[in-house]
Amino acid sequence: MNMIGSRVNRAFPGLFAAAALALATGPARADGHVYPLTSEPYKAECGASCHVAYPPQLLPAASWRKLMAGLDKHFGTDASLDAKTAREIGDYLDAAAGTKKKVAADGAPLRISETRWFRHEHGEELPASVWSNPKVKSPANCEACHTQAAQGDYGERSLRVPR
Repeated sequence: MNMIGSRVNRAFPGLFAAAALALATGPARADGHVYPLTSEPYKAECGASCHVAYPPQLLPAASWRKLMAGLDKHFGTDASLDAKTAREIGDYLDAAAGTKKKVAADGAPLRISETRWFRHEHGEELPASVWSNPKVKSPANCEACHTQAAQGDYGERSLRVPR
């Protein structure tokens, strides 16, 4: 380490640790639509086998609890999990759930597309024809437009609306 770096490190001992943590936890974007997914069981059970692992921050904890309690009838599919995995995923979703007024104010919706935030972000900007496009099919198919959704990145830089 050079002399300046050594002085900065002594003056601000947590600075380098904070910078390293920021780099390790994923990209940060100015548009604020990057949601790191830190639960391997959640990514494996929900993201790899069924659909994109939706960012827990986009629904309130009450919604995630309702979803987890009804996995045997999860939108027409039996998505039941063993008790240990269900508990791990439930704890993760509960801890990472959205707390912002825009998310929590909608009660406990079971679909992200039912939140005020989603309607604001998508309804005002997209024509209804987007949802009927065979490449999109429904608002639940985030990956159709958000090319980096599997990595938790819903930012505009990776947005490509199919034609």
